Amino acid sequence: MFDDPRGPVLTIGQLAATAGVTVRAVRHYHHVGLLPEPERDASGYRRYGAQAAVDLIRIRTLADAGVPLSRIDALLHAEPAEFAAAVTAIDDELQRRIDQLTDYRRRIAALDSGERLVLPAEVVALLDRMRALGIGERRIRLERDAWILLQAIDPRALPHRVREKNADFDDPATTRMVLACDRSVDWDPRDPRLDQLIDELDAWEIAHESDTGRPANRLVTAHIAEASPAWQRVVETLAHRAEQRRTSRDG
Repeated sequence: MFDDPRGPVLTIGQLAATAGVTVRAVRHYHHVGLLPEPERDASGYRRYGAQAAVDLIRIRTLADAGVPLSRIDALLHAEPAEFAAAVTAIDDELQRRIDQLTDYRRRIAALDSGERLVLPAEVVALLDRMRALGIGERRIRLERDAWILLQAIDPRALPHRVREKNADFDDPATTRMVLACDRSVDWDPRDPRLDQLIDELDAWEIAHESDTGRPANRLVTAHIAEASPAWQRVVETLAHRAEQRRTSRDG
């Protein structure tokens, strides 16, 4: 193809295909002055020779390596020593970017379970325990956010609350109640199954109101209830029943 005695024989499409770029890229390189644009021949077409193909391959290779187009022209006309120094600098910059991207990947991997970035190991272990018990990610994310708030507001209370939570999960009855609550997240608030669940939760709360003198440990807190109309009804009903019991006792 290049040995035709008539001179340049490549069309712009053939030139682009030879260098592995698009015709649009060739025209862009013309526009920015990286690749000379030949005059049109008698038939009105631009024809390219072997040197244009070589130059275009060099341009594409440098561009693919991340060299800004503004620097490519100088490199194409650089002396060997100058070119080698520039390539070394480019390689150093690429390595810096690789190191940066590697760090981003590490940080993104840590975000896979974001609690590891902001919570102590004992809380992370508790959340992992909840996952192992079969509690859904929606509930776990809400629990995580609650722990983040607690850590910000009263970090000294964190170890005690972690011990309480682990003790709750050591109790099969409590774990069963937590799992039952978790399964009800998408129920309609009028679902009759919710009435039975509320009765079971109320019985659990009554049984645990006197535990070590601490108040009843709500299995569905107000913060978590905001995520589910069914949970909201559970919280409101249990709070109403607890208030009725207090009124009855005080009366």
